[in-house]
Amino acid sequence: MSRTLFDPAPSAELTGRDLKSRLPSSDAARVRRRLVLLAVAFAIGFFGLSARTVQLSLPAQPLLADAAQASESEAPASASEALPWRKRASIVDRNGGLLAVDLPTHTLLVHKRRVKSIPHLAERLAVALGEDDAAGIRERLESARASVILRRRLTPDQVAAVYRVGDPAIEMLPTVTRNYPAGALTAHVVGFLDGEHRGRAGMERGLETRLHDPAAEPVALSIDLGVQHVVHRELKRAIETFSAIGGAGVVMDVDTGEVISLVSLPDFDANMREAMREDAFFNRATYGRYEMGSTFKAFTTAMALEVGRMRLTDGYDATHPIRYGRFTIRDHHAKARWMTVAEIFMYSSNIGAAKMAVDVGTEAQRRFLGSLGLLDRSPLELPEVIDPQAPARWKELETMTIAFGHGLAVSPMQVAAAMAAMVNGGRHVTPTLLRRGPGNPATEREVISPATSEKLRKLFRLVVAEGTGRQAQAPGYVVGGKTGTAEKPKAGGYSRKAMITSFAGIFPMHDPRYVILIMLDEPKGTKETFGYATAGWNAAPTAGRIIPEIAPILGVRPVAPDDPRVIEALSLPANAERTARRNETL
Repeated sequence: MSRTLFDPAPSAELTGRDLKSRLPSSDAARVRRRLVLLAVAFAIGFFGLSARTVQLSLPAQPLLADAAQASESEAPASASEALPWRKRASIVDRNGGLLAVDLPTHTLLVHKRRVKSIPHLAERLAVALGEDDAAGIRERLESARASVILRRRLTPDQVAAVYRVGDPAIEMLPTVTRNYPAGALTAHVVGFLDGEHRGRAGMERGLETRLHDPAAEPVALSIDLGVQHVVHRELKRAIETFSAIGGAGVVMDVDTGEVISLVSLPDFDANMREAMREDAFFNRATYGRYEMGSTFKAFTTAMALEVGRMRLTDGYDATHPIRYGRFTIRDHHAKARWMTVAEIFMYSSNIGAAKMAVDVGTEAQRRFLGSLGLLDRSPLELPEVIDPQAPARWKELETMTIAFGHGLAVSPMQVAAAMAAMVNGGRHVTPTLLRRGPGNPATEREVISPATSEKLRKLFRLVVAEGTGRQAQAPGYVVGGKTGTAEKPKAGGYSRKAMITSFAGIFPMHDPRYVILIMLDEPKGTKETFGYATAGWNAAPTAGRIIPEIAPILGVRPVAPDDPRVIEALSLPANAERTARRNETL
């Protein structure tokens, strides 16, 4: 059987001399051989060039039809190093609206050694990318040693335009990017990723393991985008109106603990990481630690009614300030008379709250606040949560100041969760940013009795109907709540010019479903507020604008204040009303 030149040798004994002896000897044979070799070389070169031309002229095919199942990576050095897809689940709001999703994209890599004319290529790429900075592209190409990543996260139009440039120096690396459709609206909730597609902040980091499960379904948060939009807009408006340095807003379901809205301003857009300001990363709602002022009187009153066995008609003499060593405790809205427990709450008396707390006792106060989750870090799924700051020395003076919200610093989120327990029948429900379902049941514990919770509902309504929270009233809805104004601590004391103002609201008050917490950091007085910068003039009206907009979204129907159901649920005992009215005439 004959063999050709390209047949393998039958054994190792076949040498080069043997092969030479088998070659044709005629000139015609030599010519044919050279032509064959030349044709083979030409074919190899032609097909190689054709393959490269096709690569540059056709857009890359997506690795997956479903872009939502892709994952993100920073651009690798070559296409062979591109990370696999389907690595990160999407994040959606409670109604399925996209909050975070992986999308296919390309990274533009230029191999300098293949560039024939840097100025020419820079001009063409600037046009393809829709940019005017051809000089900047040229500078980057000239300064590169071998290859340079020119752009990441190209849009589909940019990808198509770059392919049309068709330069052999260009390499397009298929990759993916994490996209945040809501932008800054949910920045502090969702967070963002680092350069290696790992969660760096927010729920992206808090749920890192779950989101990296290739088989995971989209993760549904408790957030409602419609409610989030309203809270974000009105909080931003309040910050601008009152020249505050920041603010926070929380809306929470009092029965399930689901956080329907969580906003912290200033914020950022994770889609534009290059423009992020460092101070925008600070989550005031969960990582901010503040002395929350008179909102704490709700807890003091609940403690007095529950632990101290006081009645709404019991009271204290608030005629004169309390002097304790070099400290003096005064009332901002001084009545200078004896006040009932109901009046102390309605008129936000520091003197009355301090005396109530002293009667209950320091240890009882500590235990009660601890049961409300105010002495431990919030169990929220975010990594940006902080431990409360309790006094190292918790004695009688601290007992008095904590009673009206000074001396214990907590996050607004913790106050919202504790307020929910005041009105939902007395159950402290663990807050969550995940939509409740079979796999995420609520955990709860009783902290006050249903009877005490019922009394507090009536007091909360009294504050908005007749007390410091009147500007939180919302047409068509029965609102209750508590204002809080606290001077910010500074070296050696407190600053009278820098305040934290807040309003913890509940609606509908006769059948509580939601808590809203609005906090402003260092608001200033305006001409419209007659120079006042307290919570009743800024935080309360902000909540009053938000509630009528979000109530329909949440399925809360309007009701008139004189509706028999409202009157029956929120009327104070007759003797308490008579006592309060009699005191007003004195």
